[in-house]
Amino acid sequence: MSDPQDRASKGAAPNTRPALYGAAQHQPHPSPCVQGEGRPKAGVGVGREGASDLLQTPSFILPLFEGEEFIPPAPTSMTKTQLMPVADALARITGALHPMAPESVSLADAYGRVLAEDVAARLTQPPAAVSAMDGYAVRAADVADLPTDLTVIGEVPAGASFDGVVGQGEAVRIFTGAPVPLGTDTIVIQEDTVRDGDTVTVNDGAPEGRYIRPAGLDFSAGDVRLKKGRLLTARDIGLAAAMNVPWLMVRRKPRIALLATGDEIVRPGDALGPNQIVSSNALALAALIKARGGAPIDLGIARDNRASLAAMAEGARGADMLITLGGASVGDHDLVQSVLGERGLNVDFWRIAMRPGKPLMFGAIGDTPMLGLPGNPVSSLVCGLVFVAAAIHTLLGRSGDYLETDTARLGRDLPENDERQDYLRATLTRDEDGALIATPFDKQDSSMLSRLAAAQALVIRPPGAPRAKEGKSVPIIRIEAPDQGL
Repeated sequence: MSDPQDRASKGAAPNTRPALYGAAQHQPHPSPCVQGEGRPKAGVGVGREGASDLLQTPSFILPLFEGEEFIPPAPTSMTKTQLMPVADALARITGALHPMAPESVSLADAYGRVLAEDVAARLTQPPAAVSAMDGYAVRAADVADLPTDLTVIGEVPAGASFDGVVGQGEAVRIFTGAPVPLGTDTIVIQEDTVRDGDTVTVNDGAPEGRYIRPAGLDFSAGDVRLKKGRLLTARDIGLAAAMNVPWLMVRRKPRIALLATGDEIVRPGDALGPNQIVSSNALALAALIKARGGAPIDLGIARDNRASLAAMAEGARGADMLITLGGASVGDHDLVQSVLGERGLNVDFWRIAMRPGKPLMFGAIGDTPMLGLPGNPVSSLVCGLVFVAAAIHTLLGRSGDYLETDTARLGRDLPENDERQDYLRATLTRDEDGALIATPFDKQDSSMLSRLAAAQALVIRPPGAPRAKEGKSVPIIRIEAPDQGL
């Protein structure tokens, strides 16, 4: 099961075409169609075009079928010795998924959820022209020559209105948010006036329209201000409330079952037997799934025997996806493919051109998609960031990018790369000119979680990338923000 990454990059035939996910060499399977219909629904792109030629991310068009069951991908024609490029693996995974069904939630519970439909305003805001300042509502023509005295004929606070009409030489005391009285067309702020009983002296005038917010300045009834596919922020909750929309239709959170495997692992806090280690993968992946908007289901640890694995896998019934951790490699004790194959596992692909993370598997058990991640902790988490995050992004029908990508200058030299795409753990700093510097750790072993925890970015090295000198611009994935899941 091991996939040690004890070097920053290995030598290989040069290939100077870098890309964020690797150049696609195998076309994804033909898009399936909804039964009884002739063409698939338009999908959502999860790729991103970067800020430079070094950041080339393919845009995938995903066939999404609301209300339909999972459609297993067509079997790949790759041989067991071939490694699938990262771009192809991403396309096949996301292309086989569709968004979850919508559900209605209150605004109080909508933060962090993904909209399943557009949200339109149910009213106009502001509903009428209102004052933007405390002061006096007047006619601009009356304050053209200064100073001038006006007669105060009323007062209008926010939440009230002045029912009369303001005539020549008259003014109405007004407060922020109050509707502008008929007959007036500008606001003189109180700092520019002196009040004496029912007379106000205006010392500094205001042109027509000054400090008046017109009706519909923010939005009008029927305006769509929140789009389908949007991840709802605190700002969005406030906007929906202002639009008088108390309930929102959002995507149901995908239930993702996690099954760790291996005789050598135990849960944190449990007694360690001879030759055993503490399992970190399931808890870390569960945290990533939560951060990305999914609902993890921890099935526990299946031991390295067929009965245990088969019994524990039964817990995935009703889940929207099953993720296994470990057991997908080539060793005699790696039973996932064998045992789940007896229960209908249809493997689409296995082994990808990626470091860390070569022994990655994707397929389906019936109508449940299944993703097998490597057992090494760093391999598991990096694959989680690249593939699990993309899967959840698709299941939630999200728009926009699913990874925070950027470019940075290398903080150290790197050797040429081999046929696998590298994701190198790196720190981020700024030089004296403010340029972003990414410095990969010198040791990149896939068992070293401490290096991943200390990293702020992953430097992407495409397959066959030539030697890179310090200062060269390279594509990176930023992972320091908590919402990235790492």
